[in-house]
Amino acid sequence: MDYGKTLNLPKTGFPMRGNLPQREPEILKYWDDIDIYRKVQQKNSGKPKFILHDGPPYANGHIHLGHTLNKVLKDIVVKFHSMAGYDAPYVPGWDTHGLPIEQQAIKNLGLNRHAVDTVEFRRKCKEYALKFAEIQKEEFKRLGVRGDWEHPYFTLMPHFEARQIGVFGEMAKRGYIYKGLKPVYWCATCETALAEAEVEYAEKKSPSIYVKFPVRDGKGVLPEENTYVVIWTTTPWTLIANLAITLHPDFDYILMETGGEKLLVARELKEQFLRETGLPEGEIIGQYKGNELEKIVCGHPFIDRDSLLILGDHVTLDAGTGCVHTAPGHGHEDYLVGLKYDLPILSPVDGRGRFTGEAGKFAGQVYHEANSGIIDTLRETGALIKVDKISHQYPHCWRCKNPVFFRATEQWFASIEGFRQAALEAIDNVRWIPAWGRDRIHNMVANRGDWCISRQRTWGVPIPIFYCNSCNKEIINDETISYLQKLFREHGSDVWFAREAKDLVPPGLTCPECGAGEFTKETDIMDVWFDSGSSHLAVLDEPEIWPDLSWPADLYLEGSDQHRGWFNSSLSTSVAVAGRAPYRAVLTHGFVVDENGRKMSKSLGNVVDPLKVIQQMGADILRLWVSSADYRGDLAVSQSILKQLTESYRKIRNTSRFMLGNLYDFAPERDAVPYEQMPELDRWALLKLHRLIERALQAYRDYEFHTVYHAIHHFCTVDMSAQYLDIIKDRLYCEKADSTARRSAQTVMYQSLHALVRLLAPILAFTTEEIWRYLPKAQGEPESVQLTDMPEPGEKYLDAALEEKWSRLMKIRGVVTRALERARQEKVIGNSLEARVHLYAGEELAGFIKPLYDDLATLFIVSGVTLHPLAEKTADTLSVEEVPGLAVGVSRALGGKCARCWMYHEEVGRDQRHPEVCPRCAAVLA
Repeated sequence: MDYGKTLNLPKTGFPMRGNLPQREPEILKYWDDIDIYRKVQQKNSGKPKFILHDGPPYANGHIHLGHTLNKVLKDIVVKFHSMAGYDAPYVPGWDTHGLPIEQQAIKNLGLNRHAVDTVEFRRKCKEYALKFAEIQKEEFKRLGVRGDWEHPYFTLMPHFEARQIGVFGEMAKRGYIYKGLKPVYWCATCETALAEAEVEYAEKKSPSIYVKFPVRDGKGVLPEENTYVVIWTTTPWTLIANLAITLHPDFDYILMETGGEKLLVARELKEQFLRETGLPEGEIIGQYKGNELEKIVCGHPFIDRDSLLILGDHVTLDAGTGCVHTAPGHGHEDYLVGLKYDLPILSPVDGRGRFTGEAGKFAGQVYHEANSGIIDTLRETGALIKVDKISHQYPHCWRCKNPVFFRATEQWFASIEGFRQAALEAIDNVRWIPAWGRDRIHNMVANRGDWCISRQRTWGVPIPIFYCNSCNKEIINDETISYLQKLFREHGSDVWFAREAKDLVPPGLTCPECGAGEFTKETDIMDVWFDSGSSHLAVLDEPEIWPDLSWPADLYLEGSDQHRGWFNSSLSTSVAVAGRAPYRAVLTHGFVVDENGRKMSKSLGNVVDPLKVIQQMGADILRLWVSSADYRGDLAVSQSILKQLTESYRKIRNTSRFMLGNLYDFAPERDAVPYEQMPELDRWALLKLHRLIERALQAYRDYEFHTVYHAIHHFCTVDMSAQYLDIIKDRLYCEKADSTARRSAQTVMYQSLHALVRLLAPILAFTTEEIWRYLPKAQGEPESVQLTDMPEPGEKYLDAALEEKWSRLMKIRGVVTRALERARQEKVIGNSLEARVHLYAGEELAGFIKPLYDDLATLFIVSGVTLHPLAEKTADTLSVEEVPGLAVGVSRALGGKCARCWMYHEEVGRDQRHPEVCPRCAAVLA
């Protein structure tokens, strides 16, 4: 029932409508005025710590729904723990380096990074990052997120950068950092190497070609005249760098004569090969194991170069011919197998994706644009068997969204193999929420290649390595790192770009290899995942800056994509330098989709802007949305979903408003009725309350916030509104104001709302603060609901016998309610108070009902109840399977209608002073 609309409530000052867009900013100002974050920290000082370490978002734009989901989940966790006996500080942070910032600075400021001075360019990037960090800070605060907003962390902070190069230096000292020439993901648009975590897969159309490589030296195994090994590839441009063809040592290969030529393919792929190329089936003239063909020499189809047959276990029978074109400079597996056979690492493509002079006539062409010319050349030389198009999943840059490719360049790497086993063991000491997160990150770490940590960009933390001018020896040791850390703490990492190498090395430094004293410095910067991956030490272990924090974190909480991102990079740096994971637990959430499960995009027109939702509906609606869905999967949102949640919010608000409205004359210390003196109905209501407290607290501890939402929503709409509050209206409005019966009902409402407002505080941050203002309080209660503690379930309220008894009674009430509704539809009655209910009960049920007989009319909200034997039931009674042995009939109540309580009574009119009311109301009025 919507009490706020149907009842003439006493004035409470608590508005019927939320008007959240107008009220929330006022509450935010109140929190700022009282410095709520500091007050909560002071209140919880000395309690056990709970540290949620904030994964830093990029400071490169306004917040979106993904930010909203993430930050509100974190806020719910922190607020719950701060109300549940923990000191739970929350220091928000921002990722302020790297390509996303560079791109936005270049685009919005119109910069040419190749023309502008490096230090000036970095200054512009810093200004841009800090500007949007400030914008996002205000937007996160508008969501009601509580944190140490005056002392956040940024990855560009001088002390952060100093700590980060300390982590790098320690990993180098332990032998985990090395420089190598190997293929890495390369983005030609961004002109930099990428780590695996910076690559995402998307649909791409590519050429699909079958190519013949002529056999030059069959080693007495294969004939040479008109004999070819057939490869299949979707990257024709990489043929320029082909040096070998890889076969699986254990596969069967056949030599098939067709069209006057002898073609070698894997036996199991013969039929598919013939079907796709349209070649006629020919005679099989030879069959070989792959290992029999090792080191046979083929010729490149259009370059005067040998292509060696080699063996590798990575060859599959999924597609192609089982003979894999191998270019060690343009593929990870190609590189690894090439090392075994001492093949050169040929990579004739520059940082902009253009072929170098090594590519001959294709020099200067963009690599993928050369595909058509290469296919034409293959056709001209007679090496092309078939050309087609194929759609497949292909790696793209996570920032510019353009396709990437493998390119062999000299890069700095972290050797995962050096600490892989320790990382896998550390994973098993972490609580993963949901549990499948453990297997996901375990498999990623188990199968991960070495981490490419260098980037050919400008805006970031430099790789702190010097090179000897005489012997080119790399110099990194405790002395250089310690000296640079002091410089970084004082000047920030800009000092690396502003000064020459001689002004950055420790005084008197000489090369440990040759004794020379002149040096150059590394020009690459670190992968931004190394930045954020060092934050557990650069933030949690900096007591002079954040004395409230401690290492390791109790919880990391991010989207499920961070298993390969921040969770992974943090684990790597932590295990490498500290021997353990930087977190005790990791919680992951899904992504935001529309109500049809589609990813949000501007082109689909399904993007929901959280800032607009806040303006129209209020931040508490967004917070309710976050709590209402199971975050372990993707979370759907749309205007219709938000509208439904607005209705749920209204029911919770109006239930609270009804209780507040009836507490206008209630003082807890003066008027509260002891539990032992309460009617059973009130004790049952408190039992339902304490069951709610039990369930909600456990759900909070288990991070199952949707369970908290649904439990509270059910309590408000069913246990309270539809049952308890509906039943006690008569008592509230018709009994004497200070009667025990009314005060008992007020005590239940007070205790219920006092507990409810605290249970809801982590979710409905603004509304609970508003309720707290109007809630009657005992002396000494805190000024903000955020300074209270979570309610605890009381043993005395959890009466199992009472629960069983009233569960049965409420089922009976449910049958009566249905019978009353039927009588209303049949025009027998209008309001339920016009009814007399007839219960036809079997012997056992009648024995249960008789002791409660005097309270049944109140329970059913009717004017009278009569109990009959079940055998006397008539044809028009209602029976249901859920309550066996019961039938319910309804007739009009006898007597007149009391003008005060609206109940019908045969003695209305007998009191001469108040002839219009029933005896009960006459006594109250007297």
